[in-house]
Amino acid sequence: MARRSKVTINDIARHVGMTNMTVSRAFQNPDKVKPQTREKILAAAQELGYVPNAFASHLRSRKNRLIGLVTASVDNPFYSEVIKAISRAADQHDYTIMLIDTDGSPAREEVAIETLLSYQVAGVILSPVSDDTTYQPAYLDRLRAARLPVVMLDRTLDVADFSRVVLDNHLAGRLVGEALVKAGVGHVLALTGPRGSRITQHRLAGLKEAYGTTGISLSLEQRPGDYTLQPAYRDMADFLRQRRPPEAVFGFNQLITLGAMRALHDAHVSRDDVVVAGVDRLPYADIFEVSVPCAVHDTYRAGHEAFRLLFEQIEDPSVAGREVVVSASLMH
Repeated sequence: MARRSKVTINDIARHVGMTNMTVSRAFQNPDKVKPQTREKILAAAQELGYVPNAFASHLRSRKNRLIGLVTASVDNPFYSEVIKAISRAADQHDYTIMLIDTDGSPAREEVAIETLLSYQVAGVILSPVSDDTTYQPAYLDRLRAARLPVVMLDRTLDVADFSRVVLDNHLAGRLVGEALVKAGVGHVLALTGPRGSRITQHRLAGLKEAYGTTGISLSLEQRPGDYTLQPAYRDMADFLRQRRPPEAVFGFNQLITLGAMRALHDAHVSRDDVVVAGVDRLPYADIFEVSVPCAVHDTYRAGHEAFRLLFEQIEDPSVAGREVVVSASLMH
């Protein structure tokens, strides 16, 4: 049996011989339509089996209370915690969040921005797919032309006109480095993000500084990845097949650290033989009595500050763009 197509406002307009605008107004603003006209339209809608799109109507009615949130990796526990903080802050101010996960795809990010612009959102919190200085997406000009409030979070584009909430990545790298120095480690395998990532570069610089200030020699090897688990697992496994285990592995976020730990486990390398350290808290590690020195950031503050900066710009478009830096602390 052929599937019956959905009845649209266009169908009703043709049926009653009126414009789409008049039919639409009869549903959305019935008090602005003559009673006899409205009754005719509603009767036709019932006859044709028209069902209004309640979700779309809700979004349209709240378009000025809608905030776009674009992230490159919603499965990353760090972003999950930040999103929760943003959602709670938005709810306190009667804003609704439209969350779009780009899954690390520049093309999906482009579509995400176009979608949010089409919904006329009040502002956008953006964690782009790349923080490489060469990444200059075409949608930047459209955001500027729309004069849309934008706050970048964690990963940032190399532009000066948007507010941003960033992590103190240099400090995070230095804190991990200091922990490795204290453990007497000289040979470190760093499983990082992309080489061009400024986050990667700053964390590496912090690590090197920790060793440089003590005068202890550092033998550093870098295996760049994309901040996800599988490449980190593959790189760690390849290293172990070709070489003896390093004295320490430094994972540049929690997914990288977990990938490395899984590869060490699968290769039957004892945790007593390799020190594992990382950036970001390992979720639920304490349940399994796993102790890993990690440089952690206050995810609640990161999300709260991102919304606060955006809300300031929504309330007062003349507010200048600002940067908030979220510090790091070491935990075991």
